[in-house]
Amino acid sequence: MAGETIQLLFAALFLLFLVYLLGSIFLKPLKLVFKILINSFFGLLILWAFNFFGAYFHFFIPLNWLTVLIAGFLGLPGLVLLIFLRLVLGS
Repeated sequence: MAGETIQLLFAALFLLFLVYLLGSIFLKPLKLVFKILINSFFGLLILWAFNFFGAYFHFFIPLNWLTVLIAGFLGLPGLVLLIFLRLVLGS
């Protein structure tokens, strides 16, 4: 009787470990996708605000997926990088 209880306890612990392991395997990519989306949204906001104020000086940075990702992941230094590239590369 005691042996069956111990086996049942070990089986339950193993099942709990498997659920935790599978959950962490499947949730990590979702967390990464969510983080990319949030950073891209903030990058879009940064670029939109810059283009809003840059319109007074006839200077803008095009909104595309690459510029949004650069501004989103690097933040303000990414915006400075995009401004520098726009000035150096021109048009």
